[in-house]
Amino acid sequence: MQKHITYILVFCLVGVLVLIRLFENELFYDPYLIFFQNDYLYIDSPRREVFKVTMFTGLRYVLNSATSLGILYLVFKDKSIVKFSTLVYALAFLALITVYLYFVINPRQKDYYLFFNLRRFLIQPIILILLLPAFYYHKLRS
Repeated sequence: MQKHITYILVFCLVGVLVLIRLFENELFYDPYLIFFQNDYLYIDSPRREVFKVTMFTGLRYVLNSATSLGILYLVFKDKSIVKFSTLVYALAFLALITVYLYFVINPRQKDYYLFFNLRRFLIQPIILILLLPAFYYHKLRS
């Protein structure tokens, strides 16, 4: 019974990640959503409010990170993994948001592709996709 509840909770948390993605237009201010859906390598950067876009990107990162930490805890039942992952998420946020701000404040067409890929780490749960197999492999080796 305990395993079934864990699977259901993990499924629900993955559902939360999906809902964040599905309702991104309604939940977050992000002019780059439409910009990167178009042929962004050949058009100018969209109008944006730097503070507002940064805060909403940070909020989305926090929501994805908290949900991801919940998934990691449920899958591995190890608080040390959650503590380490929290540190990884915090350091990644500091590094990524710094570079993100540079690209938002200084938009140049030659940097759009790099900006597009860096932004993905902030708005999508890519770090979870990296950490899950890493911790699984670590558990197998231990």
